[in-house]
Amino acid sequence: MQIRRLLATFVLLAALPLLAAAQTPKPATARIAVASNFADAARALAADYGRRSGHRIEISAASTGKLYAQIRNGAPFDALLSADAATPRKLVDEGQADGATLHDYAVGRLVLWSRDPAAVKDGEALLRRGRIERLAIANPEFAPYGVAAREALQYLRRWDELQPRLVLGENVGQAAQFVTSGAAPLGLLPRSLVLEARKTRPGSGWEVPARWHAPIVQSAVLLAHGKDNPAARGFLLYLRGAQARKAIRGFGYD
Repeated sequence: MQIRRLLATFVLLAALPLLAAAQTPKPATARIAVASNFADAARALAADYGRRSGHRIEISAASTGKLYAQIRNGAPFDALLSADAATPRKLVDEGQADGATLHDYAVGRLVLWSRDPAAVKDGEALLRRGRIERLAIANPEFAPYGVAAREALQYLRRWDELQPRLVLGENVGQAAQFVTSGAAPLGLLPRSLVLEARKTRPGSGWEVPARWHAPIVQSAVLLAHGKDNPAARGFLLYLRGAQARKAIRGFGYD
């Protein structure tokens, strides 16, 4: 009898590590499609989440319009961090994303910026009636920040006048490069990218009033491809946490 008890105890102790291993989730990898304006923030957040969770997050950045087209064409993304609220909602309506995971993660702001420290002394006056030779914006056909730039210029009734002088970037990252390289003396860019550019070149800038365009609400959603991916689900939950929200504000978002 005593021998049987000892054998039973030995079998139980030997099985405990196996049970613990079975209950511990294995590290997973998730591919996240991210709007260009949020790429740097997303990489920093992904690294922090990876350290905390053991999961790995791979970031693929492009304009929201291009990411949407890629998702519709079968690109194996597990989640989308969009530069607007409409695109994730559209994917939910089309059955390409999980509506229960849809949430807003940031609100963007638009800045008139130049790499020339003396160029933007009175930003409002410059946009309202100043001489603008070339102005870089993201293409409104693909990028929500380009839509906001167009709306701001329409608000000022200068859109038609300035259209021939616009330098269109495929996304906000390219539009920012036009300004930092000097290809365009001015740009209407996300505040997040202006903060990044100012680390190497102070330049000059002015924040466009939020009332000049529709709010730039950025939403995230879990895509159909990632429905069973714990890394993707975990990352979206992490974005809602206090630590991530604080970091997002630090990158220039409301």
